[in-house]
Amino acid sequence: MKTCMLTGILVAVWCFCSVYRCMPQPGRAASDDFYSHFDDKPRGPTGLRIVFYNLENFFDTIDDSLVKDEEYTPGGARRWSAWRFRQKELHLYKTLVALGGWEPPGIIGMCEVENRGVIERLLRETPLRRYGYHVIHYESPDERGIDVAMLYRPGKFIPLSQEAIPILAPSGEPEGTRDILRVTGTLFGGDTVHLFVNHWPSRYGGSLASALRRAAVAAVLRRHVDSLLLSNPKAYIVIMGDFNDDPSDESITSFLGARTDTAGFQAHDLVCLMSLMNHVPNAGTIKFRETWSTFDQFIVSGSLLLKNENPGLHCRQAAIFAAPFLLEDDQTYLGTRPYRTFSGPRYLGGFSDHLPVYLDLVHPSTTAH
Repeated sequence: MKTCMLTGILVAVWCFCSVYRCMPQPGRAASDDFYSHFDDKPRGPTGLRIVFYNLENFFDTIDDSLVKDEEYTPGGARRWSAWRFRQKELHLYKTLVALGGWEPPGIIGMCEVENRGVIERLLRETPLRRYGYHVIHYESPDERGIDVAMLYRPGKFIPLSQEAIPILAPSGEPEGTRDILRVTGTLFGGDTVHLFVNHWPSRYGGSLASALRRAAVAAVLRRHVDSLLLSNPKAYIVIMGDFNDDPSDESITSFLGARTDTAGFQAHDLVCLMSLMNHVPNAGTIKFRETWSTFDQFIVSGSLLLKNENPGLHCRQAAIFAAPFLLEDDQTYLGTRPYRTFSGPRYLGGFSDHLPVYLDLVHPSTTAH
């Protein structure tokens, strides 16, 4: 019993120290390129940070006979063990707390989670439990069993409705891909926001060969957006996810109809906040060989950007959370790359193969501060 208690105390101390070290600290040198630009201030009762993070195969160690998860078991190809799961859990906790700065994120969208159980354990077995997050999750028909989910802090967001939007084949049967999670709720006691959490089909088999599958999901999402805008052209809409496409790709610009410029749009337009990342050298959320891509994105309705014409809720520019502890040196292609859990079958013990993204929603009364 004493040994177990001592082990628990040591783990708790390690968690606190590791998170504290990676958070932006008062007095940190201005020359620290990342933290000098990261907004870590508390957001208070009229501000909210929304995060999206691809967790890179957040699997438990149990073999589920209904999905293809065998490689993430102790006897599987990746030798996925309780210890490795625990390390992953602690890494995710560390990242999510650091993303918030001095106030944890109000809403967290995530993908590549195996089931509700792994999320609930993350919230129960790490210091995230102190923040009282609630979970919204549905099982998707993905053949590997990975889903999208959303966490929220009830003091920041109150859900009014939620649904899993299925992606159907021409036959009417569900496609073997992730549903879109739609959640409508209120912020700050009044503003209604419509949130969509996405994980579009991968580029497995080649980007061109798989493009039609992503276009089909984009078209489904567009129909739901149009339905909202038909009843309220100034609806507040936040779309987040891993789209497996860049902001300039056809699934985003044509099938979803998101604009990639930042001027001349209307309240009912969709605007991709990550489009400027395409013009920044060596920037993105995922790296393949020497090339960075921005697959993880925020797309919002123009009503959230027209603060002068449409007083009320609005968002600040979205950003990639490229904290140094989430990166490692790229010995092959130079520069850095995400510090991932696996490289092929080789266990690296890192965080994720994606970098998280975030944006802040605020009221006009807070923008001057």
